[in-house]
Amino acid sequence: MKTYDFDKIVDRSGTNCVKWDEMESHDIIPLWVADMDFETAPCILEVLRERMQHGCFGYTFVPESYYEATIRWFERRHHWSIARSSFIYTSGVVPAISAIIKALTQPGDKVLVQTPVYNCFFSSIRNNGCILAENQLKMVHHRYEVDWEDFEAKCADPAVKVFLLCNPHNPAGRVWTREELTRMGDICLQHKVFVISDEIHCEFTMPGHTYTPFASISEEFATNSAVCVSPSKAFNIAGLQIANIIVKDKEVREKVDKAININEVCDVNPFGVIALQAAYSDEGEAWLDELNQYIYGNYQMAKQMLEESHPKCPVTELEGTYLMWVNIAATGKTSEEVAHHLLHHHKVRVNPGTMYGQTAGEGYIRINLATRRELVEEGILRIMCGLSSF
Repeated sequence: MKTYDFDKIVDRSGTNCVKWDEMESHDIIPLWVADMDFETAPCILEVLRERMQHGCFGYTFVPESYYEATIRWFERRHHWSIARSSFIYTSGVVPAISAIIKALTQPGDKVLVQTPVYNCFFSSIRNNGCILAENQLKMVHHRYEVDWEDFEAKCADPAVKVFLLCNPHNPAGRVWTREELTRMGDICLQHKVFVISDEIHCEFTMPGHTYTPFASISEEFATNSAVCVSPSKAFNIAGLQIANIIVKDKEVREKVDKAININEVCDVNPFGVIALQAAYSDEGEAWLDELNQYIYGNYQMAKQMLEESHPKCPVTELEGTYLMWVNIAATGKTSEEVAHHLLHHHKVRVNPGTMYGQTAGEGYIRINLATRRELVEEGILRIMCGLSSF
């Protein structure tokens, strides 16, 4: 039985919304930047309204109840036991990644990523004076797999100090299996490569797939990793700026904490602190479970529409996230050309695949499915029309 209305129209225009208000006109359907058009969970709205009534919003500290809520959530939902001492809170996962790279590398060191991958990985590496190393994923029957020979060769390079993992993977849509993560972790241990795992999309899994926290696999992996988590994607509260870094090793944690302070991302706002606690509750979980079902329905509809109309533009299997990855190479146009054409001639905005790797992302577009179904359907119809014009 449906409890929550994800078909509700939420007009985000005029709210300084990146997704809607940065576009040149409001007749464009924005299926690009990775945030959702759904109101957040009612339990979060309730605590925010209550806090707003207080009227005073000065400096805040993070209470024990914050840690307790996070520990309970990951233990119950993902079977991951997190020690209270392992936490470092910060304002977001991207600042967290940048700070960890700063803490554990020197300019000129290499950081390994698996492309195509979240575009902010590239800037975090570059801004710390490090060099990008790419393990390009392989497409096998519309599903990405790891090129294991290349992965081990890259990890064996003494200049590679860090592996920046995306788990689940954006935009590849992979929910890495326990076996795949174990193989990655073993190779990193063998070659003394530290793992930074961005797990911000961990709450979005499609039926038949299970998210495995990297650090939950073994004590060795927990010691050789820093895991970044946040409720911001799952509950559409990115603007409240709250995230956690989980670092088991005390020496590494001290280095990361120092870098967090150097980068001045050590303070969080009171709304983020209470929103996290509300999100990681029974009420938040019920809302999230229903949201996942809704997004899966959007994916099934969009995939069927595209596959029936454009069988030469296959949709990558979506195991996790709400971001659909579509192969448009058959158009004979570049990703940038396709995205530009869809925006300016068909009034739908998507991300060109080259944002996520100039080589690995070419020939693809990324489509955000986290909006009401009516809008997804209209957006896909516009994309179908645009692809037919090539």
